[in-house]
Amino acid sequence: MTDYVTLELDEIMKLIPHRYPFLMVDRVEKLIPGKQGVGIKCVTTNEPYFMGHFPGNPIMPGVMIVEALAQTAGLIVNKSLPATDQTRDVYFMSIDSARFRKPVKPGMVLHLEVEMVKGRGQVWKYRGEAKVDGQVMAEATYTAMIVDSEDA
Repeated sequence: MTDYVTLELDEIMKLIPHRYPFLMVDRVEKLIPGKQGVGIKCVTTNEPYFMGHFPGNPIMPGVMIVEALAQTAGLIVNKSLPATDQTRDVYFMSIDSARFRKPVKPGMVLHLEVEMVKGRGQVWKYRGEAKVDGQVMAEATYTAMIVDSEDA
């Protein structure tokens, strides 16, 4: 018996409110509720930000990579809650220690490896690494607050 779950796109969209063009997680390969997860983002040439970042040399903006890591954390949070509470929103409170190591380009597959550092009440802290073929492209530590969707 496995102690983790996988999530396909339809399940992801039930757990977080993001939609195209801002949904940054295509699937989750492995999620251990309350602990960690590995999200997948297939970076395609169709991403709207590539039109201006940068023409002739498309590079995924670092803030979008951090957003993908945060959405993966949001999935971990919501999957950790009882089923009746899984529609809560997760908002950034802080982003610390963000580092961008290598450019992410169309055609790459980002593995969004996220683990919980600390969780207390409505505030959760995560550390994430975005990898391509095992190489760290970006990393960050960030804190988020969980709120009821109707309170937003």
